Amino acid sequence: MRDVPERCPCTSGSSLGDCCGPVLAGERAAPTAETLMRSRFTAFALGDRNHLLASWHPDTRPAALDLDESMRWYRLDIESSSGGSLFEVEGEVTFTAHYRRGAERGSLHERSRFLRANGRWLYVDGIVG
Repeated sequence: MRDVPERCPCTSGSSLGDCCGPVLAGERAAPTAETLMRSRFTAFALGDRNHLLASWHPDTRPAALDLDESMRWYRLDIESSSGGSLFEVEGEVTFTAHYRRGAERGSLHERSRFLRANGRWLYVDGIVG
């Protein structure tokens, strides 16, 4: 894993310890689909494969996950969220994630789907575009 910053990489404005840190550490479950999305972005930013795989729905989870070590994810913009609350079992989060790779800057725009199973939100899949 990469160096752990003081501020949460998901750009919530909170410290990592008050935001995504406890979700990544398994100390608490993400209460909403958006919270899980933020924790997954933070896992990408920190290189935390274990959280990414553990938070992926078993029906769509890959057997292994290779992360591009040259990519630095630095900003997450949540554009919309539907469903995904404490009282629902399905949710969608549309976001843009920004990265740097050397001198190159880029972004990934995705509409992600989430399901809640056994009280835990899980990433199912996403439409990139």
